[in-house]
Amino acid sequence: MEKLFGLIGFPLSHSFSKKYFEEKFTKDNLNDCKYNLYPLESLELFPTLISNNLSLKGLNVTIPYKETIIPYLTTLDETAKQVGAVNCIKINQLPDYTHELIGYNTDVFGFRQSIKPFLESKHNRALILGTGGSAKAVEYVLKEIGIDCYFITRNKTKESVQNSFSYDELNENIISAFKLIINATPVGMFPNVNIAPDLPYQYITKEHLLYDLIYNPAETEFIKQGKLKGASTVNGLSMLYQQAEESWRIWNRK
Repeated sequence: MEKLFGLIGFPLSHSFSKKYFEEKFTKDNLNDCKYNLYPLESLELFPTLISNNLSLKGLNVTIPYKETIIPYLTTLDETAKQVGAVNCIKINQLPDYTHELIGYNTDVFGFRQSIKPFLESKHNRALILGTGGSAKAVEYVLKEIGIDCYFITRNKTKESVQNSFSYDELNENIISAFKLIINATPVGMFPNVNIAPDLPYQYITKEHLLYDLIYNPAETEFIKQGKLKGASTVNGLSMLYQQAEESWRIWNRK
């Protein structure tokens, strides 16, 4: 019987997940497995997707649904609960043809594994660009490691997350105090490859590490700007692979 997996989000033109899993299935001779893209313009379409595809065993979740998917799920694993975001769903079909939908966060595993080799003692404070589901996974990992995190938001209001700056507030003092800067926004992602987060890049130095969760394109404008200033840079491709493998382990766990 065919085992179906896939990715939900909107849009999905940037994603390498289908290619990654198709290559994995071919390499491992998993001829009964298939991975599809499910671009959902609205999450209201999600229950129908589940009920119409009885072979679905697991889904990945990408922007903009990592947080808003939660009310549609039966339960969350502990990490996903603490992060407040889900990017992996395990689907168990019950005898009455209903489904148990368990939410996980494999971004945490992927980010932790991919950033570990690059961290040094000077990276004791981080600026995280964005406040969405991916940013929450990044914060969770960095706090575990003992790194102080501040968020950069477009519109700072009374309801803004604590420990945040607006882009307008960024200056030389702030940039020099935070040697780790992580882009957890979609700014610069394919097809909008000519834009970058609005930072004062003139204050970036060779002491900085710039990490971009985006992997398509491999070198975003954010990373290009960092390289011009001599900073160390990392893109999100390793994180994608790590979180995909963790998703696969979850989907196949008894």
